[in-house]
Amino acid sequence: MTDFPVIGVVGLQASGKTEVAKRMMQLGASRVRMGDVVWNEVKNRGLKVSEEKVAEVANELREKEGPAAIAKHCIPLIKEKGKESKAVIVDGIRSDSEVEVFKNAFGENFSLISVEAAENTRYNRVESRGREDDIGDWEAFRAKDEQELGWGMGEAMEMSDFKIINEGSLEDLWDKATEVFEEITGRKIED
Repeated sequence: MTDFPVIGVVGLQASGKTEVAKRMMQLGASRVRMGDVVWNEVKNRGLKVSEEKVAEVANELREKEGPAAIAKHCIPLIKEKGKESKAVIVDGIRSDSEVEVFKNAFGENFSLISVEAAENTRYNRVESRGREDDIGDWEAFRAKDEQELGWGMGEAMEMSDFKIINEGSLEDLWDKATEVFEEITGRKIED
């Protein structure tokens, strides 16, 4: 167990997970991005980071080490980050089995936030942000959603302790993230 809060963030692509994590980092948390574990593995294999390669390597890790493989690789990173901050955000949870790994590792110090937005809202965000691992068209966007839901993301979202609906402005999202952070950490944030 840990003596610091571990805050998991789950949600479909472009729901606002990373923005919630960024806000909480501004409030004193550090972050472990689960995707970085996979990105690093892709790069270590000498491959170019792309949606296809990231998904391929993530699936391979899960096949070899079980559905919660990436979460297991994150636990030492979370413990290390916790030495230097007030809380650790785990960005990018993809399945209920990953949630279970974190609950077992961190007990009552683990909280889960589901960040949610409508499909069209999320697709418009993907089109405008231009990340190197983003999909390129509507069919690929829907296929990625289906893949992530197939990993157990819907079940993970249902396990959340907090739900943030992200259909408004970035400022609105940050306000909601601040409220949840205050509740989890028991600290009032003064702006």
